[in-house]
Amino acid sequence: MFGRRRKKSGKPEGATDEFETEESGNGTADPGAGSAEDQHFKLPPAPRPDGPWDIGEVAEPGKGRVNLGGLYVPGVEGMELRVEVAGDAIVAATIVLRDSAIQLQAFAAPKREGIWDEIREEVASGITKQGGVIDEQEGALGWELRAQVPVQLPDGKHGVQVVRFVGVDGPRWFLRGVISGQGAVQPEQAGLLESVFRDTVVVRGDSPMAPRDPIVLKLPEDAQMVPEGVRQETVEEGSRFAGGIDKLQRGPEITEVR
Repeated sequence: MFGRRRKKSGKPEGATDEFETEESGNGTADPGAGSAEDQHFKLPPAPRPDGPWDIGEVAEPGKGRVNLGGLYVPGVEGMELRVEVAGDAIVAATIVLRDSAIQLQAFAAPKREGIWDEIREEVASGITKQGGVIDEQEGALGWELRAQVPVQLPDGKHGVQVVRFVGVDGPRWFLRGVISGQGAVQPEQAGLLESVFRDTVVVRGDSPMAPRDPIVLKLPEDAQMVPEGVRQETVEEGSRFAGGIDKLQRGPEITEVR
């Protein structure tokens, strides 16, 4: 589903994270093998001493946060909270603050193996194939990708959109953020969005899930739906990680004022 490279084995497709965990511990590949480009993108996942948090690490996850089921998202005064729907499931939430936004999406991951290093490689490969430019840097949220992605403008001309891909591996989950707007063009202005990412709580649950399956979200009980209006530039994904950047129809919106 995501193009993740896996070793050939006799395990059936759709294996749960328990299968993945056992497989990841039996590899025989030379850790020093691979091209310089592979080693450049396959860097250790960022630690999370300041978050984002697992549900088991927070005493009161609902305090000051919006309950979206699979995520507890910090409430910030004046923010818009938009949800993204795939089929019948809500799989992502976008927080808009003034002229910047961050899209949050959580996924299942193996028990003892982070996936952010592989995802960075996949994202970088997908964008460079489109003719975009990738710069990998260590930012406030750990290792991230800063991308200049070709897009078609409303007048038909070709332009470039700047976005930042950030991610953190947690216990059996991975949280990805895509920062757009001024928070991507001028990262020093993204402090509030970065704080939202850090203070997000992920609810993985105990049900078996295949690695990289999205953790499904839900609307909060007091959600106020806003009619669809002007479209906003955000991330369009051919896969959930490595797709292009273009204009998406905005999903249902929730306005939270705290």
